[in-house]
This record gives sequence, structure tokens and C-alpha cells, in this order.
Amino acid sequence: MLKQENYRAMQIDRPEPGIVVVTLNRPERLNAVNGTLHAELARFSRDFGNDREARVLILTGAGRAFCAGGDFSPGDPIGANPEGPNLWVEARQIVDHILECEKPIISAVNGYAMGLGANVALLCDVVIAGPNAVFADTHVNMGIGAGDGGQVIWPFLIGVNRAKYYLMTGDRVTAREAVDMGLANFYVDTTEGLMPKAMEIARRLASGAPKAITASKMAVNAYLRSVSSMIMPMCLKYEEVTMASEDHREAVAAFQEKRAPKFTGR
Repeated sequence: MLKQENYRAMQIDRPEPGIVVVTLNRPERLNAVNGTLHAELARFSRDFGNDREARVLILTGAGRAFCAGGDFSPGDPIGANPEGPNLWVEARQIVDHILECEKPIISAVNGYAMGLGANVALLCDVVIAGPNAVFADTHVNMGIGAGDGGQVIWPFLIGVNRAKYYLMTGDRVTAREAVDMGLANFYVDTTEGLMPKAMEIARRLASGAPKAITASKMAVNAYLRSVSSMIMPMCLKYEEVTMASEDHREAVAAFQEKRAPKFTGR
């Protein structure tokens, strides 16, 4: 069951019977993923799946962003949780546990959804983009291969060649563009209208036949799960190798120094 006492980087709310809202809650860092949030992303969907009181989950971000991707500031690095699995097992769980969840998950995307944040949003069953939403898999900008589910979900939503372009460049996609190309389901033209739209859809799904909804989404997710099982080991291995590269160290230094990186291919 989703209980607030088990989460530090997520806010758990239950605005109405059957509906739970999970808010990524590091607004001072644009909800960037540190070690704590990474671990919680790996288990929130499973806890939701086991929560008998919840039928639909809305995932959103506090403040000006949905999630700005990985947090490369010192303090609580991803994969440093001594009580949890290692970084690569946890990264795999984030993707697979969302795809294995039998109940509907809606992402309400406010502001930046970058890197891992973009992929978590897009792996949800329904994606709603607010007027300031921006999607991008920015791993390459940090000298890292796109290993957090981007190669699973982007080609499925927008096609292989278009997905490869965005994964290789890290280019940004606006909210309207995301809906036009199939990354997102709905565009909301005001920030104030984002959560009401998400609640409208959540209510509709919460009032539906749970078994029929599960049967309808899980057959589609079975395809995504088969793709994940085939390519995620390769994605994560490439990501691990590139994280040990000089280019990645240069990208982190450039990020912290607020300058453009100079990649050398080493």
C-alpha cells in the first residue's frame, strides 16, 4: 500500500476514493532524481498495484517541473542506498514495475520532463501535457547512453527513426509537439487546468470496470515488457560503460560549472 511514511521524496495524497496522487517532491531541485527518489520510483508503482483502496494513480511534480532528470549534485547520489539493490537493478525496476502495474497510471506533466523524468512520464498509460511541459531524453547531453527506458518507449510512441533522432540529440519537444507526434495524449492550455484534466480522466477510469481496464492495458503492456526484457540489459550496459567515460565526467563538470561540455570521444 502507498503510505506517506514510506516515502520521503514523494508526496502521497488521496483526493477522492479510488484515486491517489503521487507528487515528485523536490521542487527546489526541479524534482531531479537523487538516490532517495530513484529508489522510490522503483517501488511506487508496485505499492500502488498492491493498494486495495486505489484504482487510479496520477503522477505529477511539485513546483515548476515534472522531473528534470538525474541530480548530479553531490550529497545523495543515485544508487547509493545501502538498503536497496544496486543502481542497475533499481533502474530496471523503475521501467519494469510501471509496465507490470495492472492499474492505470496517468502522468500530469508540468514543466520539464527530462532524461529519466521524461521516460517515467511516457511509460505511464495516459500522458497529459500542460502548457509549459517540455519532453527530452537528455542522457546524451551528459555523455551517457539513453538507458532509462527511452529506447523502450520512444520508438513505440513515435516510430524508430524519429525516436533515434531525439535520443541521439537530446532535442526538446514542446507540449503541443508532443501531442501532435504521439508522445502525449492530451494538451491542456493552462497550468491551472492540468490537474483538473488529470482528475477528470482519473474519475472516469476509477468508475470503470477494474478487471476490464486491466485486461485492456496489460495486453498492450505485454508487448512493451517483451521489448524491455530484450533491450534493457543492453541499454543499461551501454549506460554503465558511458558513465565511466571521460565525456561523462566532462559533462558533469560542465554542468556544475554552467558551461558547454567539450566532448572528445574518450
